Parts: sequence; structure tokens; C-alpha cells
Amino acid sequence: MPVPDTPNLLDQLLPDRHPQADFFICDVADAVLKDLMPSMEHPFYALSKKPDTAIRRYEHEGKWLEVVPSVKGQATIYDKDILIYVVSQIMHRLNRGEKVERRLRFNPRDLLIFVNRGTGGKDYGAFCEAIDRLMGTVIKTNISTARSDDALPLGDEERLGWFHLIEKAHIQRKNNAEDGRIMWAEIEISEWIFNSIRRKSVLTLHRDYFRLRKPIERRVYEIARKMCGSQTSFEIGLNKLLKRTGARTELKRFRHTLKEIATHNHLPDYLVRFDEERDVVVFQSRGTVVSVTGKDRPEIGPLKSDTYDKARAAAPGWDVRVLEQEWRAWAGEVPKSADAAFVGFCKKRFAEKGVP
Repeated sequence: MPVPDTPNLLDQLLPDRHPQADFFICDVADAVLKDLMPSMEHPFYALSKKPDTAIRRYEHEGKWLEVVPSVKGQATIYDKDILIYVVSQIMHRLNRGEKVERRLRFNPRDLLIFVNRGTGGKDYGAFCEAIDRLMGTVIKTNISTARSDDALPLGDEERLGWFHLIEKAHIQRKNNAEDGRIMWAEIEISEWIFNSIRRKSVLTLHRDYFRLRKPIERRVYEIARKMCGSQTSFEIGLNKLLKRTGARTELKRFRHTLKEIATHNHLPDYLVRFDEERDVVVFQSRGTVVSVTGKDRPEIGPLKSDTYDKARAAAPGWDVRVLEQEWRAWAGEVPKSADAAFVGFCKKRFAEKGVP
């Protein structure tokens, strides 16, 4: 059954500050825990910009973790953007057969463009503040990311681990940089996270993830991306979804939030429907997430937001999300310009079959 398109989707998103940036060419981590916590029961990141210094504990099927913030507060879901960038770059190098390590040196401006941020002085200041929280937040857990050849504890023993999300960080800046601009930054992620990368426990996020305005929208999208994946649909009870988000809000308020998300339906990759009778949230795939079954089959990355407008103009009357699903399944290799190739596919489909 065709998935209805959502005309007001773009109106609900933040502006695309860097529309010419073709940066989403590699995998990024949904929470760096795809294989280890399939339920995504344990949210690592605060959903509030206000400093949260409370210790939080999450448990699921014998696995648990404690999040211990510093005096500057728990790392937020916006701070996570830095890890997404670092993990994506390391994954890209790993997929190309290059040697990888826990340290990555990069130009912070590239990161800010990647995550759809501005590139002014305040944005570089926010980058440094995010590093403070990522380095200050300690994770204590019995969840191991050790490789299978590492020694495992006996049945009556439990291995505990303590780690920071970022172990070390360095920045280089000019003394007279009035706008706070940083020349380069170097970040060293924890071994626990690095082990997850080497196991390729990652998912690909849609480019518009960084255009979602509210923290809860990002978290709901992450859960949909993990739980629904490339399936046609997935449903989850509202109370269970609230627990998985880690949001500190009453169920009544959360229900109102989900109804708003379902009304606007602006999340990338998935439509959201709220079933009031059963108090259940249903995620329905837009057809933009394709399951890649063969190891040698290349994956085409997310398209730019304005490409869908061009596609609608090229194939008036057609559901461009459904056309995208067909195009991705049909494409045998990654084209030089995926956006242009998709628009060309839409033109050809309209020329062959006209208005549906």
C-alpha cells in the first residue's frame, strides 16, 4: 500500500544551513549499541539543555548501566552529534580498509557543517562545552563490547566497566582568534565505543536527523530507526516508548507530544501514527531505509532535502517516497550524483506511465 507523502514535513524542520554539503557518505551510530542492546532500552543522553547532574540507572533483561554526570551535567543528545561525526569518520575509513584508531583529528568546521550547525564563534564555544559534558559523563555498566576472543567472566561472575564517552580531547586555536574559531581538534573515544565500531554495530541516519527541532523528536526517531529499521511497520506501547526515550515527563504529557509528532509527521524515514484506543504508537516506513542483504552491495546514502521537491516536479502526482524505495532497490551501484540520478529516475517513470 503506498505511503502518503507529507506536504508539511519540510516546514517542521530546521533550515538546511549547508544545502551544498554532500557529507553523508558513511555509517553513523544510533547509540553505538546496535547489537548489544537491541531494545535501545538504555538512553545515554539527556533530553534537556539544562544541566542534569542526577545519577540515572537503567535495566533491561539483566543488562544495566548507570549514567554519572559531572558538575557540568550529563551529556545531551545534542552533544552526541560530536560522537556521531567521529564514529562516522572512523567507520568510513574502516569500510575502505584503512587502519583506524581511537583518536581522530579533524577540522571542527567540517563537524559543524555535518551536523547542520552554524560556524560562528558561539558555535565553536558550544562545541567546547559539549566536549566538557562528554568527557565528564561516566558510564558504569555490565554490558561488554569486548571481542569474542577476549576472556569472558565465568557464569557466576560479572564484569563491570567504567568509561567516559570521550577519553581525551585537544584543540588548536590562534591566540588572536576573536571569533573563537578552532584550527583543529583531536578526540579520543573510549575503547568501549571503539570496540562497537570495529564490530560495525552501527546504523545509518537520515541527513534530516540534524534538522529535527526538539530533543524528544530525535530520540523517537532513533528508536524508530532501530526498532522498525527497513520493516514496513512497527508498533510499540506508549508507556514502553516513554521508558525507552529516557524522557522525564508524565505519560499524559508524552501522549500529547506523540500526537503532535503524528499530526505533523515530519520525522525522516518514518510516518508516525498514534492509536488512541490501544495507546499504541505505530511507525510506518516511508520506504527510504533499504535493507542491504549482501555484503558487497553498496548502499546509497540519504538524499538532500530539496531533491524531493525536484522529484515531485519531475513526477507530479507520484508519491516520491515510494519512488525512492523502488529506485534504491533498482540501482545496481552508487551513482556519482545520487540526487541527480533519483530525479532522472522520476522523470523517466513519469514519461513512461504519466500520472498514476
